[in-house]
Amino acid sequence: MNHELQNVISGKVEVRNGEFIQAVANYLRKSKGAGSLVKNAKHFKEKEAGLIKEFAQKNKCWVLDIDISNYVSEGAEQKVYLQDNKTVLKLNDTIYYETWEDYFVNLLLHNYFFEDTSYRLKGFYCFEETLYALVEQPFVVANEKTDLEQVKLFLSSNGFINHRNNDYFNAELGIILEDLHDENVLTQNGVLHFIDTVFYISSSF
Repeated sequence: MNHELQNVISGKVEVRNGEFIQAVANYLRKSKGAGSLVKNAKHFKEKEAGLIKEFAQKNKCWVLDIDISNYVSEGAEQKVYLQDNKTVLKLNDTIYYETWEDYFVNLLLHNYFFEDTSYRLKGFYCFEETLYALVEQPFVVANEKTDLEQVKLFLSSNGFINHRNNDYFNAELGIILEDLHDENVLTQNGVLHFIDTVFYISSSF
């Protein structure tokens, strides 16, 4: 990964709406650096969740209530609620990610590459013992069908090569970008808006 992206992830360089995300990610890293967590250990993610709960308590960033009447939709990874005509709220339990830190890295990479639909981390929410991150994102209304060939062209011009279905990789940066079907990339007035991305850092490329 190039130096600039490393600095974004580490918090040395600011990215839009990234300060709070970087703070939580760094809190996890410091705890792991102190030897309290070992990557690939059993219950690793549960221990991360415990640290996030500590962080939320110390920094008073628990979300105590969600207006479920504004429910819009959900997928395997998140529930979506319409907040107003400009933004949506998304509850994510990080099911797509091996660790919570990986999820925060995904948010930072999304905000770096797709500033117009950047995520703002609002806080954390617990329901039936499951921990969720609550993020806010601009609400995009699609007014035409997304052409996946245009998505492919746009991404390839930015170094992301399609390698299967709707998944891409950038060999130079060592980044995988997945799940870019026409429900996760919306088109408004001829402009592509990436609203749900799944970024991973991989040493394979």
